[in-house]
Amino acid sequence: MATMMEMAKPGGPHKHMQHLAGTWSYQVKWWMSPEAPPSESSGTTVTRSVMEGRYLISDHTGKMQMPGPDGKMADMEFKGMAVEGYDNAKKKYVASWIDNMGTGIMNLEGDYDPATKTLTYKAEYEPMPGMKMKIREVVTHKDNDHHSLEFFEDRGGKEVKTMQIDYSRKS
Repeated sequence: MATMMEMAKPGGPHKHMQHLAGTWSYQVKWWMSPEAPPSESSGTTVTRSVMEGRYLISDHTGKMQMPGPDGKMADMEFKGMAVEGYDNAKKKYVASWIDNMGTGIMNLEGDYDPATKTLTYKAEYEPMPGMKMKIREVVTHKDNDHHSLEFFEDRGGKEVKTMQIDYSRKS
């Protein structure tokens, strides 16, 4: 029981994440194909600390141009949610992601490199039956008011950058 109680305590990694709490505006670029120009959109993220600083929950909202039922591009409301934390037992940062563009839950694990101020998550998810995809997500902490996220997918053994999000803290 004493070990369980010790594992339940928030520590340094949990404190380190707290600078992400707040309201952020974001600019996102995503590539359907590496050769094509990126699509761009923007939105807002609200991140709050919960359970005495053990976790962060973030709500993401925005609009994206996506093909409609008729094949023509149309504005689509985007909503996403993340839960992030640090697992003392695994000694890993952990996160889960859901959004309104699918029904699966992506679970990620990662490590923080203080020299580069980057948190690198890795995951495998299945966006369509039989299509398992390895991903890598790199979160770079620039300063207390700016961070970025780069999203890479393994496409046939070749890693391809498919998204970049730049966040700025709202005043």
